[in-house]
Amino acid sequence: MAILNVKPAQSCKFDMIALGEIMLRLDPGEGRVRTAREFKAWEGGGEYNVARGLRRCFGLRTTVCTAFAENEIGRLIEDFILQGGVDTSFIKWRAYDGVGRTVRNGLNFTERGFGIRGAVGVPDRGNTAASQLKPGDFDWDDLFGKQGVRWLHTGGIFAALSDTTPEIVIEAVQAAKKHGVIVSYDLNYRPSLWKSIGGHKRAQEVNRRIAPFVDVMIGNEEDFTACLGFHVEGVDENISQIDVGAFKSMIEKAVREFPNFKVVATTLRAVRSATRNDWGAICWANGQFFEATHRPDLEILDRVGGGDSFASGLVYGLMTFDDAQKALEYGAAHGALAMTTPGDTSMATLKEVESLVKGGGARVQR
Repeated sequence: MAILNVKPAQSCKFDMIALGEIMLRLDPGEGRVRTAREFKAWEGGGEYNVARGLRRCFGLRTTVCTAFAENEIGRLIEDFILQGGVDTSFIKWRAYDGVGRTVRNGLNFTERGFGIRGAVGVPDRGNTAASQLKPGDFDWDDLFGKQGVRWLHTGGIFAALSDTTPEIVIEAVQAAKKHGVIVSYDLNYRPSLWKSIGGHKRAQEVNRRIAPFVDVMIGNEEDFTACLGFHVEGVDENISQIDVGAFKSMIEKAVREFPNFKVVATTLRAVRSATRNDWGAICWANGQFFEATHRPDLEILDRVGGGDSFASGLVYGLMTFDDAQKALEYGAAHGALAMTTPGDTSMATLKEVESLVKGGGARVQR
């Protein structure tokens, strides 16, 4: 039985569109933000990273709906997006006042972490152009209905940015359903984004309004608890180890409450140190559970964006094969590879992902 009824590629201009904020990531490399004298610049954003992975690694046609302040920083982020091959036709450019009183671009200072020192993110995203996006800013009927889109991806990070971003997410997912577009959503709970606007209560109010329109729901145990109000026992907070059986029970509760969920997926990560994690994934589809190849003691260079790369591999697998097990393996492999390189976005190739899915190792290739 088919998992998802994805539109044929030839009927659409885009395979996937991502709705979310894209920030300039400033990375001190092996050092600390607090003592840095130079930073390496990247682009990144939870929703965008999925679109970029699908384009750069998997060769699909992707675009992004976002907004930037019209200044040199905005144009720098645009240049990164263009390098990643993602279409920029739907970026909204907002007039910059020279100071940032009315609109600005988001910055994200990110330490990779090492050993006992965990990764640290310090976002600076108040009053950004993307956080001011609101219903009516994009013509969804034209995008989904006339130009054609097979898949919409968005998530809880973008929905947490302001009072208007949840409304544009709801507008987008409702329009997607109207036009037969598959919707994936990554809950991606970030305590720092919600704590000043109502915490768990507000997160649940927002995400429970969005959930009825989602086909593919992505999130870990914290996400499902904080964003949807489901609970799981058996979590060791010291190493983020989860009782898989208990988590499966939580997913089953979620599917009963939201029968529109056709796929529910999560990574399974046990944090031994910042640079060594146990890594795996599970998903629910067609009434049964699937588990990806478990990779214990995975060595990590930069964990930020690993979950987004998992999501892009999962989406690719579902769109290409309509096979939950294969999609899960592609997602887990892509996420693992993405964490071996710096930056939010994947540097992996499809050939590397397929090799890892087939059991390939780290032998020298020459």
